[in-house]
Amino acid sequence: MTTQDGRLLRGEQTRRAILDRAADIASAEGLEGLSIGRLATELKISKSGVFTHFGSKEELQLATVRAAVEVFREHVTKPALAVPPGLRRVRALLNAWTAYQRDLVFPGGCFFYSTAAEFDARPGAVRDAVAKSQLNWMTFVERCLREAQELGEIDPGADVRQVAFELDALGEAGGAKALLFDDDDRFARASRAMRNRLAAITTG
Repeated sequence: MTTQDGRLLRGEQTRRAILDRAADIASAEGLEGLSIGRLATELKISKSGVFTHFGSKEELQLATVRAAVEVFREHVTKPALAVPPGLRRVRALLNAWTAYQRDLVFPGGCFFYSTAAEFDARPGAVRDAVAKSQLNWMTFVERCLREAQELGEIDPGADVRQVAFELDALGEAGGAKALLFDDDDRFARASRAMRNRLAAITTG
């Protein structure tokens, strides 16, 4: 049993190392930049070792999306949930999201911005997985805004879904432009724009 447990642990560690590297590559080069051979070479493991974990390029891509979702949750969603509901949580969420992009948690910037652009016009399981991750993100932003609205901190007449869309667009644009122009001031501008949008619907 001890030997079997050791093998399982090593197998999980190998899988995690593969997915960590795969997510880094995909953030900069896209999910099509992934290959079993490339990962095997970079991580100095056999192709069969990589294939055993995933079996196909599509499964590798799907597993990479799932791994990236977990990283995003750790850096963005969980810190926000540690803050009480209301405007404080909304602000914590936006700050964590900006930090996730600014600190290059993924070397190519936001994993989801990159992969969404790559697969938005390509029907299939990978596109569906990326789309689901983005739908879940937008739903969470709306939920946080709605909690603040229910607490009376946001104008009851505000269109929460529209505000969530605008905040997402501002943050995404700031992150993309900061990376493109190598200019961290774009993060500050995006953050300022998001704060101004929130201020416009804040009560009191």
